[in-house]
Parts: sequence; structure tokens; C-alpha cells
Amino acid sequence: IVERNAHLAHREDEDVCEGLETLFRDEGVEVALNAQITQIEGKSGASVKVRLMQAGSEHVVEATHLLVSAGRTPNTDGIGLDLAGVALTARGQIKVNERLETTATDIWAVGDCAGSPNFTHVAHDDFRIVRDNLAGGHRVTTGRQVPYCMFTDPELGRIGLSEREAQEQGIAYRLTKLPMMGFPRPNTLSETRGFMKALIETDGDRILGFTVFGVGAGEIIAVVQVAMLAGLPYTTLRDAIFTHPTLPEALGFLFANVPPRSH
Repeated sequence: IVERNAHLAHREDEDVCEGLETLFRDEGVEVALNAQITQIEGKSGASVKVRLMQAGSEHVVEATHLLVSAGRTPNTDGIGLDLAGVALTARGQIKVNERLETTATDIWAVGDCAGSPNFTHVAHDDFRIVRDNLAGGHRVTTGRQVPYCMFTDPELGRIGLSEREAQEQGIAYRLTKLPMMGFPRPNTLSETRGFMKALIETDGDRILGFTVFGVGAGEIIAVVQVAMLAGLPYTTLRDAIFTHPTLPEALGFLFANVPPRSH
């Protein structure tokens, strides 16, 4: 894996990034960070030679296949949107408001092309918003809680704020974090790598964000997401009786570890 940034998944917290990098290296995957590709020779599927610069030195990687994962470009150029009065953003995405209406009357846009987060579940929610608004509803995209999961092994999942985002926004928080090896179910599954952590507001009991790097992360975040959507305090999950041994049971241990308020 050749990554031009200092970390894989560089928008995530440093402990998450380091966990992913350790995971890949433990499984025999070489990870080159802060690397810049300078030249590619050959053809993917046959023989490929990639030249890259890292820490001032040139390295050559030879392989049979090359996968380029460098983002997405909206397929909106030259299809006549301007003739319909549909404006684009500077990035080529269809310009929409919070109701997903474009700049042209009675034309709506959903999903990746409209600048929504590039997830299938978000595109489906875009569809529901447009469907309801066409029927006279007043649904908007503002304030949506968007979970995501990276299906590594073990998985990475997050809902709400990361520590990095909270710090960038000047939001104070209380942190609780425990390793997966401390919970019953990961041990019965013989998959104890990773951790889970949560951010709790300092002047209340609201959950600001939740991250899991571990087995079943995609399923666990759904439990916390429902609590966040309902506005429940973290103490509800702390005091809930979960089936033993299950992955959600770990939430009771995690939230029992929340530091007390400072006042």
C-alpha cells in the first residue's frame, strides 16, 4: 500500500490510524507512508513497476496488479446539465440545497453526484428525502448522523465525532476507551485485536461520538447510533442489561468507565 499522507485513513484519530497500519503489517502487507509515486511502468494484470519517493529516497515496487484508489470524480461533465439549468459546484458535483433540490425547478439530485457522503446508505436516505418531499414533505439533509464502517478484519466503525474533529471544533469531551480483549465476546470469538472508545460531553451525559476498531464494529455502532438519535444519555447504555456474551455487552463496561464531570 502506497499512501502519500502520514497515515492510512488520515482523517481518523491517530490511534485508529496506527491500529490499521499495525493490522496490515501483521498480516504481511507492506505500508509505505509519506510516499509519492513518480512513475508507473507496465500493465496491470501482467507486470507493473511503480517508482516512488519516500523520505528522500527512491524505491521501486514490482507487482502483477495495480489498484488505484484515489477518490471519485462526478460523471457530470458534458451531459447537458447546463442546458437544463442545473448548476455544478467547483468540484463538478450537482449543486443542491438541504432538500436536495437543484438550481432547476422540479429537478432533484441524490447520492454521490450531489455531494453527499459516498456511502450507499446515505444515497438511500437521499432517495427517501426526495421521495417524501415530492409527496409534500419537508425532510432535509441538515444534521444527519452518518455512520460508516471500513470492512477490514477486524472492522472499523464510527458514528459521531472523532477526537480529532472535536478538538478542531473546540468541543470539550470526556473520553472512555477500553481494549477489545477486555470484553467477553471478542475472547469467545478469538478476535481480541482493537479497541472501542466514546466521547461524552463535559457538562452533560450526551454521547458525542463512538468509535470501534474490532470484531463486529459495524453491528456495535448501530446500538450507539440509536441511543444518539434518541438523545439518550450514556448512562442508559451503561446500566442496560445486555445478553451475555454478546458484543453490545461491551458497551456496559465501556460506559461504566466514563470519567466524572469536572464540576
